[in-house]
Order: sequence, then C-alpha cells, then structure tokens
Amino acid sequence: MTSFDKRGADDRLLSPDNAVLTIIDYQPVQIGSMRHADLLKNAEMVVEAAKLFKLPIVLSTVNAHNQRNSDTVKPLKDLVGDIPSYDRSSINAWEDKDYNDAIKATGRKKIIILALWTEACLTFPTIDAIAEGFDVYPVVDAVGGTSTIAHETALRRVEQAGAHLITIPQLVCELQRDWNRQDTVPGFVKLLQENGAFTNLQ
Repeated sequence: MTSFDKRGADDRLLSPDNAVLTIIDYQPVQIGSMRHADLLKNAEMVVEAAKLFKLPIVLSTVNAHNQRNSDTVKPLKDLVGDIPSYDRSSINAWEDKDYNDAIKATGRKKIIILALWTEACLTFPTIDAIAEGFDVYPVVDAVGGTSTIAHETALRRVEQAGAHLITIPQLVCELQRDWNRQDTVPGFVKLLQENGAFTNLQ
C-alpha cells in the first residue's frame, strides 16, 4: 500500500491546491422556487467540504445593495463566515468586475460552482469561465432551477460547453483522494455520512 506523493496545483483532478468554490445568488427569491430544505442542506455540505479542505470561497449576490433582493440566506452566510460578498446588478456574475477579479485573484483554474438558478446564474458564468480557460464543476445535487426541465436543460447546455458535472460524494472523494491524509479523514467521513453514502459504519 504505497501511494504516490500528493500531486501539485497542476493536478488534472480537483484538489485542495487547485480549486476555488464560488457561491452565487443563494438568496430568498431564488430559493423560493424550489425545495428549500434539500437544496440548503446540500449547499451547506459543499461549503463544509470547501472549509474542510481549505478552499478559497467567492460569494456573490445580485441586487442586495439596492434592497430589490435580500442577502445570502442566513444558514449559508453563517457557514461561510466573514468573507467578502460581491453584490452585482448583472445576472451573469462573470460580467461583474469585482467578482471576476476575485475569482482570478485566487490563482485557481478549477471553479466549483453553486449558483441559482441553473438556467441563468449558473449557466452564464460557467460558459464564460470555460471560454477563458477555466475548468468549471457545477455541483448538480446542490443547485436548482425554476423547474425540472429548466434545470436539466441548463445542465445539458453547460456540459456541451465543457463543464464537468459533479455530485457531492464525488466532490469530497476527489478532494480527499487518499485515506492516508489523516487530517481530513474525520470530516470527510462525516460529510459522506450526512450525504447518505455511508450508512452502517462499524
């Protein structure tokens, strides 16, 4: 049982050294059109994974500053902690300079994305980021659209553009990669248990 050394930032897979998580528009208006409990629980798991593996997080909202919309919902806002939130007027976060600069300032080329709705606030920055050479990973079990067909059609579109669709269990396994990385094993197992991947551990 001899693992290779940990890969660097040029790893072809997601790793704690090459990925950034972005959370876009998890605000009451967007969440109101879908099943709140499942969506928020899953989004919180993704944030917990990002914090466990020490990924940078870029948070953004739309129209919160002018009170046309409320801020990020409290459970997620509390979980991400004291980080900047980039408020925009643009539906496409990639077209906001401060947000765009924040993503690029991380130096990470792999973007794990949570955004509501799938058909707009996820699709548009995903396509733009891919066009600029980023790898984008929509976490499909933690995002949603205004309807099932809107969500599924948007996922088809971003996949055709080159996005790498990913689920929560795959995400945390890809970030962990090796059971010998003991520091993160307890949190890794806890996330998989919460997701239902591990049920009867002895």
